Amino acid sequence: MKVVTFMAVSALTLLAACAPKGNQAAGTDAAAKAVATVNGKPLLSTQFDFFSQTVAGKPPSELTPDQRTQLLDTLVRAEVVAQQAEKDGLDKQGDAPQSLAMMRLQVLERASMAAYLKDRKPTDVELKAEYDAQVAAMPKTQYKARHILVKTKEEADKIIAELKKGAKFEKLASEQSLDNSRTNGGDLGWFGPNNMVKPFVDAVAALKKGETTSAPVQSEFGWHVIRLDDTRAITPPAFDAAKDKIEQIVEAKKFKSYEDGLLAAAKVEKTP
Repeated sequence: MKVVTFMAVSALTLLAACAPKGNQAAGTDAAAKAVATVNGKPLLSTQFDFFSQTVAGKPPSELTPDQRTQLLDTLVRAEVVAQQAEKDGLDKQGDAPQSLAMMRLQVLERASMAAYLKDRKPTDVELKAEYDAQVAAMPKTQYKARHILVKTKEEADKIIAELKKGAKFEKLASEQSLDNSRTNGGDLGWFGPNNMVKPFVDAVAALKKGETTSAPVQSEFGWHVIRLDDTRAITPPAFDAAKDKIEQIVEAKKFKSYEDGLLAAAKVEKTP
């Protein structure tokens, strides 16, 4: 493992956002000891443990002595810089106050979510119900299609006319399409409805296998001429394979309900 100072920046910023000021840090954990002192301010073992997990992905006890030394040196260096920045008033200038305030919100929201969900783990019944709902909402079909993308409707109309006269779709795509798929004759491979912009998907869904759009299709990217080559049914993942993701969805919904309750009870005044 090599501790990279750049990797530590985000973790250090996060620590700075929620770390107590001055010697107050000594009272945050009665069992914690100082691993270093910087200008009279102790850096606690709990802080070093958190930093190690964030940057190295493991506790200090699992690092080599050299790695622990390097990691602690990185933390000390950042503390020295942060103290000087505060002395210079930089925590009150530019974007710093807003960044620190946003980090505070993020840290406390994560902590609140963890505390709320601690005794509200999703049951198997809840997970299965959410899985069934997700499967029901999934697209049922994937498409394999080719397209030719051009800038104007006139260009697209001309291409459609050439195709009707027997021109090869792949040849025209390689010669005239603005899309990178031109190197494969316009082939887009297999895709689902969620992978393409709506006008494109709507046009593809209306085609039969082997059919080409009779009129150009406009999207935010330009004008498309589309040929549908094939379709296949989408097989949803098995429940066991999707269980972890489903659990995250259920937990997110539970916490949102909790947030909605807090918001409903809060006195909020918005200034136009």
